[in-house]
Amino acid sequence: MNDKTKIPQYELLINGQWVPPESGKYSTILNPATEEVIAHVAAGSEKDVDIAARAARAALKVWNGISAAERGRILNRLADLLEKHQEELIALESLNAGKPISSVRRQDMPAAIDTLRYYAGWTDKIIGQVIPARTDALTYTVREPVGVVGAIVPWNFPIMIGIWKIAPALACGCTLIVKPAELTPMTAIRIGELALEAGVPPGVLNIVTGKGSVVGDAMVAHPQVDKITFTGSPKVGRGIMQGAAVNFKKLTLELGGKSANIIFDDADLDSAIRGSASGIFFNAGQVCSAGSRILVHKKIHDEVVDRLIERAQKIRIGDTASPDTIMGPLVSKNQLNTVMDYIDVGRKEGACVAYGGNRVGDRGFYVAPTIFTDVKHEMRISQEEIFGPVASVIPFEDEEDAIRIANGTAFSLAAGVWSADVTRIHKVAQELKAGTVWVNTYGYTDVRLPWGGTGESGFGREHGEAALENFTEPKTIWLSLLKR
Repeated sequence: MNDKTKIPQYELLINGQWVPPESGKYSTILNPATEEVIAHVAAGSEKDVDIAARAARAALKVWNGISAAERGRILNRLADLLEKHQEELIALESLNAGKPISSVRRQDMPAAIDTLRYYAGWTDKIIGQVIPARTDALTYTVREPVGVVGAIVPWNFPIMIGIWKIAPALACGCTLIVKPAELTPMTAIRIGELALEAGVPPGVLNIVTGKGSVVGDAMVAHPQVDKITFTGSPKVGRGIMQGAAVNFKKLTLELGGKSANIIFDDADLDSAIRGSASGIFFNAGQVCSAGSRILVHKKIHDEVVDRLIERAQKIRIGDTASPDTIMGPLVSKNQLNTVMDYIDVGRKEGACVAYGGNRVGDRGFYVAPTIFTDVKHEMRISQEEIFGPVASVIPFEDEEDAIRIANGTAFSLAAGVWSADVTRIHKVAQELKAGTVWVNTYGYTDVRLPWGGTGESGFGREHGEAALENFTEPKTIWLSLLKR
């Protein structure tokens, strides 16, 4: 980093050293709340990825030469450092990603620390099995690290999702190249510094910033990278699958969502309105599992709309550094334009903007919380992921109708059900096409529970013991007991 009195400049972390990019080029990072330049960050190239991949390959032997218990202690030391520097990291995340500082402090930062501690506890518990296949042989399995992992992190939860990928990979004995989102690289860079301080050996964790079309594609194509874990859009996910097919690279893809949040007429409406508003307006709707389709029984449709509007009116939009701010800006001008374009599409398709639908102010990428009514299931705003604070309220007739509408998209990441009827809850939850179903709540995640979807929402699971499958390969060992 350069002189603190100037706009900071950040380099690449490769093999334990901060190095300038081979291209000599840097990208400009903006504060989404003010549109001011806050940093210049190295624009990595294919050559930089090659150097990082070779460093990560060489570091595999070093990292796995350390006992599993000691790797766990190193991860715990990194968690300690995140705790020690959490106010700095919270402020940096808020500044770079346009997230209200209160939400980063409440959710993102604690989740990142918890994830590190959880997987620190797994390092010496990744075991194989003795399987008595025959009486004349000792047959058993071990789990080995998959190798070098390329982790491609999104811009909506940079520190939290970054650690979701880093922690289990390191716990399993893998080494990494992390490519933060081009728009939000700053906390990943700081974590790289803290990882070295915690005792992560050089080359084990490399941070290569830059464009996805350059750095990401190079990671996918590189023969020394064994695995890609990616969170992002279905469009980019398809490209990664096509690239990975060339060398049969392992993949975990957590992609988009168009989650249905179903409110039955016997639901506790106070809780349902509160949870549903949070489910779509939290993080300005930039959440893969956002409850963007609010399905409401026709008997209570008008009441739910009125109460959602009342809730939206109370959302404080503004300075992300203020603890009173509830909703911050979208991450970029491009995302602002995308969301506003979808609002125009909704109007043209015949849906009604019951609230919002406008940009807020002329500085920063703010959009008002927006509620559409008169939405037909087939409309684009009901079928396509908007990734902004835009809710579509859709009436339904009965359970079967609700399930039909909920399952009627290409996505399957999450869903919500609000009802007081336990039998209905179980029936609907079983019928919903979703990796996670929330009942009488919405949006919670925990590192101990698997997370992911199918179809346009990707494949594979993050979190919990399931994530260990992403970063290890089973090996069978057959030892003959016959005398020769």
